[in-house]
Amino acid sequence: MKRQINRLTTAKVRSATKDVCDGYGLWLQVSSFNTKSWLLRFRLDGKDDSMGLGPLNTTSLAKARERAQKARDLLAEGINPREARDAVRRQKKVEAAKAMTFKDCADAYVAANRGGWKNDKHAAQWAATFNETKRGKHVFPAATAVINDLPVSAIDTGLVRKVLEPIWYETPETASRVRGRIERVLAWATVAEYRTGDNPARWTGHLKELLPPKTKLAAVVHDDAVPYRDMSAFMAALRAKKGASARALEFAILTAARTGEAIGAKWAEIDLDAKLWTIPAGRMKAAREHRVPLSDRVLAILETLPGEGEYVFAGARESKPLSNMALLELMRGMRGKGATVHGFRSTFRDWAAEQTSYPHEMCEIALAHAVGNKVEAAYRRGDMMEKRRRLMADWAAHCEKQPATKGENIVSIREMTA
Repeated sequence: MKRQINRLTTAKVRSATKDVCDGYGLWLQVSSFNTKSWLLRFRLDGKDDSMGLGPLNTTSLAKARERAQKARDLLAEGINPREARDAVRRQKKVEAAKAMTFKDCADAYVAANRGGWKNDKHAAQWAATFNETKRGKHVFPAATAVINDLPVSAIDTGLVRKVLEPIWYETPETASRVRGRIERVLAWATVAEYRTGDNPARWTGHLKELLPPKTKLAAVVHDDAVPYRDMSAFMAALRAKKGASARALEFAILTAARTGEAIGAKWAEIDLDAKLWTIPAGRMKAAREHRVPLSDRVLAILETLPGEGEYVFAGARESKPLSNMALLELMRGMRGKGATVHGFRSTFRDWAAEQTSYPHEMCEIALAHAVGNKVEAAYRRGDMMEKRRRLMADWAAHCEKQPATKGENIVSIREMTA
C-alpha cells in the first residue's frame, strides 16, 4: 500500500492530543504538558535516528514540511541531516567567538553581574578596569587595553602577562585585582562557549609560577593617620573651619565611620531622640546593618545643619550627597598630600587600645568589623549599645580636649621623687 504524505492539516495540528505522523517520517510530538514540536525520524546506514525541526509555536506545518524535505534531500546523498545541521551550528559558534572580543565579554559580564553587586561604586570599579575613564582633565586608559580588542578565544597566558607585568611590580594590589577580574571574564566567556580550554589568568598552579606574590613585592602601606595624642589640636583646627565639608569630616571622625557611610548619611537613618544612627545593610561594607550611638558633640553638629532634603551632608548637585573628594581635599589641605580620611579609624582604634580599658570586641563592633569567633559573636548580641555610648562619648571627649600648651605635661624629677 502506498504511504500517504501530508496527512495533517492546520486544524488537525491544532487539535492533536497525541503524536501524529504527517508522512515520510515527519511527526508532530505532543508532550504530557500539551506542548507540541516537530520531529523527523529517519534511517541511515541501517541505524534509526531522528532530529528536531522546531517547536510548533515558532514552526508552522508548512515550515516543518520544508525542513523535513531538505533533510530528506541530504539523506538521499547519504548525509546525516542532524550531523550536518550540528556542524553548521558549531561553525556559527566559532565565527561568533572570533567576533566576540575580550571587551565585549567584559561588558557582558559586568551587565550580567551588576545587579548582584552591593553598590554602584563596585560596579564602576569593575567597568574602569575595561574602559577608559576621565578624572578632571586626565584620561586614564583601561588596565586591559592591551587585550580589549582581541578575540576572547585568542587570549592566552602570554597576553595576560603582557597586561599584568607592567603594573605587577609598581602597584601589586591593583594588579592583583585586575588579574582576578580578567579571570572572571574569561571564565564567563568559557561558560558562554566563546572560548575553550584552561583559564590563562588563574593564579594557583599557573601565574603563581610566573609572577611573585604581591605580599613579597612591597610592604603594606597603611593610611596616614593622625596620632591620637594630636587629635585635640587637629579637632580644634577643624572646628575653626566653616562649611559642610568640615562638619562632615568631624561627623565621620566622631562616629568612627567610613567616608562613604558618613557622607551618604540620610536624615531618615538618624533618630535624634534615641541619639542613634542606623546605617542599613545596603550601605555597609559587610552588608550588615550597623548602629552608631551619637555623642553630644555629634548631635550638636546635626543641629547646625539645615535638615532639608534626603542627605545629612548635601552636595552641590540636587539630591546628591557631598563628594568624598571634598573631605579628602580638606584633609590634604590640613595634613598634606598623604593624609586620608580613613586613617581616623586607625586613630580611634589605637586610642581605644592604648588609652582605655574597653574590650577588644566592643571596639571592633564600633568600627563595624566582622567579629572573629563564637565568643566574640556572643558579645555582638544587642551590639553592646549602652556600653558603646560611653565609648563614643569618651572618644568625643578625647578629641575635644584643649591642646596641651608647651611644658604643660612636663613633670620635674624632684616632684616625682618627692
